[in-house]
Amino acid sequence: CSNPNRMPQPIEPSEHEERRAKLRQTLRLYRVQGWIVTALPNVRYLTGFTGSSGILLLSADRALLFTDPRYQTQATQECDCDVRVVKGPLLVEVSRWIQRLGLKTLAFEQNRISYDEYVHLKELGIGLRLKAIGGVIESLRAIKSSAEIATIQASVQLNSAALEQALRHFKSTMTEVDMAAEIEYCMRRLGADGTAFETIVASGERTALPHARPTDHPIRTDELLLIDMGASVAGYASDMTRTFAVGKLDAKTRRMYRAVLESQLAAVQAVRPGVTCSSVDGAARKVLRGFGMDKLFIHSTGHGLGLEIHERPRIGRKETTMLEPGMVITIEPGVYQEGVCGVRIEDTIAVTSSGCQVLTPSAKELCCL
Repeated sequence: CSNPNRMPQPIEPSEHEERRAKLRQTLRLYRVQGWIVTALPNVRYLTGFTGSSGILLLSADRALLFTDPRYQTQATQECDCDVRVVKGPLLVEVSRWIQRLGLKTLAFEQNRISYDEYVHLKELGIGLRLKAIGGVIESLRAIKSSAEIATIQASVQLNSAALEQALRHFKSTMTEVDMAAEIEYCMRRLGADGTAFETIVASGERTALPHARPTDHPIRTDELLLIDMGASVAGYASDMTRTFAVGKLDAKTRRMYRAVLESQLAAVQAVRPGVTCSSVDGAARKVLRGFGMDKLFIHSTGHGLGLEIHERPRIGRKETTMLEPGMVITIEPGVYQEGVCGVRIEDTIAVTSSGCQVLTPSAKELCCL
């Protein structure tokens, strides 16, 4: 891993303005005069605001961020739009500004707003026509800028460096919880904001649980150890899974590992612009079918990631979305035999104009601890 401690440069304010300009282009398309953005990852994407309380109101010529007094200084430092600090419910002040700006039609994120928020907004916005629209901002977020990809790459490199450091302290007497704690400690020491998701550490037959939570189960010799981990760096997630041998493995388990590795490599090879997500998924399944293990693959091949750990696109069987340059996805096939063991191998991948770039530097060949 090269320079894991070197933090990426922050996203420039001009990039936030460009994102808002793209969202403004949809106002005519959906015949609305403004957007109310309540999902915090989308608020951050459009303004740079990183706090836990914020609503963005966007019209054709105004961008207003509403937050509470805790974030008065932070919001003005982070955002390049107008900031309104509100004492009391944010939606009450938002509704006042909707009326002040003369907005009669307003789009809201149907997949992000709570029913209570919707009712509240409807009651406050007398004479206001609300239009439910889903996935528009998420679609914009699916194509990353060069600055975003650089930040994700920094997150990926830190994530791999944290695993490398944690493995130096590995002992077969450790429990899954011990290992997870060591990994997360190393992430923090290297400069991560925190974890991108709850670290998965599973050993023995518990590796057959795709989303196993770490327990006090001891990591024993002559068994598999599966680690699925992700760091958050400057708000951007990374995601990686590696499966290790602790001691010796039997021929059947080694064959399972080889099947997953070949499946993962085939899927990575299939990643390029113009290819559908289902085609990439199919490339992984085809290899596993040749090993007679396709029935043991029980989830999709991957997903997009960025400000959130799961973003568009989804790399699944029925996904017709075509890959585009700037998308950042994971490729993570796995096989799971209940009561026996499971294997998963995952990298973070950037789609380029000519193919793809594997961002994850950690080796994938079977490693014995």
